[in-house]
Amino acid sequence: MKISLNWVRQFTDIDVTTDELVKLATERLGGIEGVTDLAKQYDGIVVAKVVSCEKHPNADKLSLCKVDDGGAVKDVERDENGYVQVVCGAPNVREGLLVAWIPPGAIVPASYGEKELFVLEARDLRGQLSNGMLASSRELGINDDHEGILEIEEDVQPGTPFKNLYDLDDTILEIENKMFTHRPDGFGHLGVAREIAGIQHKAFTSPSWYQKMENGKWKMENGGNNNLSVDNQIPDLCPRYMAVVLDNLKIAPSPIWLQSYLKRVGIRPINNVVDITNYMMALTAQPLHAFDFDKVAKNGKAEIVIRKPRDGEKMILLDGKEITPHKDAVLICNPDSPIALGGVMGGGNSEVDENTTRVVLECATFDMYNIRKTSMIHGIFTDAVTRFTKGQPKARLAPVITEAISMFEELVGAKQAGSVIDIADETNDIRHKTGGFIEIEAKFINDRLGSKFTSEEIVTLLNNVEIKAHIASGPIEVRTPFWRTDLEIKEDIVEEIGRLYGFNQLPKVLPLRNIQPVAPEPLRALKSEIRHSLARAGANEVLSYSFVHGNLLKKAEQDPKRAFAIRNALSPDLEYYRLSILPSLLDKVYTNVRSGIDEFVLFEIGKSHVRYPDDELDRLPDEYHQLEMVYTSTKSKKGAPYYQMLKYVDTLLSDLGIEYRIEKPEDTSFKTQSEMPFDMSRSARIFYKNSEDGGLIGVVGELEQSVINAFKLPEYSAAALFALDGPSFYPENRINNVYIPLSKYESSKQDITLKVASDITFANLRSLLESELTESGYNWDLMSLGVFQKEGESTKNISFRITLGSNERTLVTDEVTKLIDSLSWRAHEELGAEKI
Repeated sequence: MKISLNWVRQFTDIDVTTDELVKLATERLGGIEGVTDLAKQYDGIVVAKVVSCEKHPNADKLSLCKVDDGGAVKDVERDENGYVQVVCGAPNVREGLLVAWIPPGAIVPASYGEKELFVLEARDLRGQLSNGMLASSRELGINDDHEGILEIEEDVQPGTPFKNLYDLDDTILEIENKMFTHRPDGFGHLGVAREIAGIQHKAFTSPSWYQKMENGKWKMENGGNNNLSVDNQIPDLCPRYMAVVLDNLKIAPSPIWLQSYLKRVGIRPINNVVDITNYMMALTAQPLHAFDFDKVAKNGKAEIVIRKPRDGEKMILLDGKEITPHKDAVLICNPDSPIALGGVMGGGNSEVDENTTRVVLECATFDMYNIRKTSMIHGIFTDAVTRFTKGQPKARLAPVITEAISMFEELVGAKQAGSVIDIADETNDIRHKTGGFIEIEAKFINDRLGSKFTSEEIVTLLNNVEIKAHIASGPIEVRTPFWRTDLEIKEDIVEEIGRLYGFNQLPKVLPLRNIQPVAPEPLRALKSEIRHSLARAGANEVLSYSFVHGNLLKKAEQDPKRAFAIRNALSPDLEYYRLSILPSLLDKVYTNVRSGIDEFVLFEIGKSHVRYPDDELDRLPDEYHQLEMVYTSTKSKKGAPYYQMLKYVDTLLSDLGIEYRIEKPEDTSFKTQSEMPFDMSRSARIFYKNSEDGGLIGVVGELEQSVINAFKLPEYSAAALFALDGPSFYPENRINNVYIPLSKYESSKQDITLKVASDITFANLRSLLESELTESGYNWDLMSLGVFQKEGESTKNISFRITLGSNERTLVTDEVTKLIDSLSWRAHEELGAEKI
């Protein structure tokens, strides 16, 4: 956002140099991205009077002019009368005209910012010497008019520096927009002027018209609005809407001073009607819009309807772009069709043009979140959007439209053709709302800033920026103005005092208050435990981008349509927000295998997301914290890779103190839910053991053969996934692993093999044995030796090594044998197992 310091000086004095002001603004307002001294662009350019104008003897379209500069320019060739010869090609050049003369050695202002500056020199044009040029508005950087030279209508003497004429001796500050993100008043020169006064510790007073909540212009003596009506069907999205008809317009260029102001702050001058609306926006931060009355009216009356779009409704915007407004957009319409996308851009069918004689002037406020949504969906970013998305105060509409009407009357000769219509929510009295009320004590501020402000000093700092404060019998009473919508609580006043005084000026002491430590974040602690456990087990953590290529999703058998596509992706390789971590992990496996690593486990802790249907795209996606692991080996191993992965799962969950059980999947739904392409026949679900409502916490299994082929993985590969957001990982649901001293007595080891039906899972059998061993009262350890099943057999053999011991004595052989027999009998009773 560009700010003209000369414009600011119309409202407050600046008693410091530009460099000092930039330093103050950076410390107390925010970032200043650039400073441009416009005066340098106009050095040497003077006002001159054309004293004679004749046709060029050697060119039909050129004129040979003599100009009087009052002798202001030195070192230039003159005739016996002291006049300077200039060749000019403008069709409007004539004798007696006051013009801007750029003499030899001066720079054409419009060339500033280009690679090379255009420095004029005396040169021969068709046999006649031309000393510089007579400049057009475009060459002077005032507007885009290049049809002829600038005609100066002001009463000034030849030789006057041109930069003095239109307040061009100016400095432009380029302010970083984010410094005023929460300050809607800061997007206008009036608000910035108030802040510049405040940081200089100077009192600021807004113009009288800005402080008026009502004005005589609102109601006409002849009364009525037979030519205008407004029907607001969506007051929640358009809390206040004001409009008035202005007649007797004649479209023409704006005065040069107005065009100059707009051009300096980055707004292109268009015509007197549009320029006044833009001028008021740049001044107050409140956007306005003008509709051509005759284009929107029927039978001499404009009927404005504020509503949401109808199904399939289309409209063409001012920039010629045709859109289908999204279902929650705000449309400003006449009875037939939309005439503006509310708060964003006007419609092409209501544009003010050279034939316009009457306008409907609109001044409204819209829901800031709805405008942001509309802007993002349609990719439209305008000056109005920038301001409406900051939440413009509703009470400001009245003074702004009143002053705008006055400008139309003064500069365009317009006449108000009816009362101002004001549609507002009566329940909140938003027409007259002046702000909030806060009580605060000096001690409250000093305790937080480490300062020693008196109540009087605090009141002065606040009153300087028109935050009305006074010392009551007890605390300081603060009445916030309607434009300070960011001031809601006492802490906001503390921040305001620190900022206006200067945080860098405060004593460097600790605040005198109790410090409440931040509560531990359970998820962060859990992630740390997981990293340490898997690292001890030999696994390797990787970090990958959350954005992936669509082909990577397809290789992992994930549908890219279910993922969010990034419109402004950094590269084609990062165009989708990943559905799970697995594709990124699998992509890293091949790289490591190719590097010669023959066996490893990779894991990553990150986020996955679930995308809602297309009709709910405005909702934020649900994001989930996940742990995903991949095991792979190029070496020949006994048993299935599933069991290798299960070892890491068991180690991790044991370290975390989570009791679990494993079950064979009953259907294919978990495969879609987990976004992991498991081989259904060689995978299992992991449940929290003591959960009453299912408690699914993860999945472990081998991958589909198509995925193994797509990622060029070794055949001996498996993966696992855990959802970390569930209550199973909460500290209160985990067992505290306590240290148990090793027994000083010798332990006994015994192997056992049980034959079971092929549909009996390893997890069920192990869970049964663990339960029996726990009830035995001995120290025990159960280690899997493998699962063995011949092809085509309906049974399988599962082997375990059981280690038994006691803290009191050495177990005898009979005790061990008796327990093994008891385990075999229980397995037979429950699962039909036979001991081999």
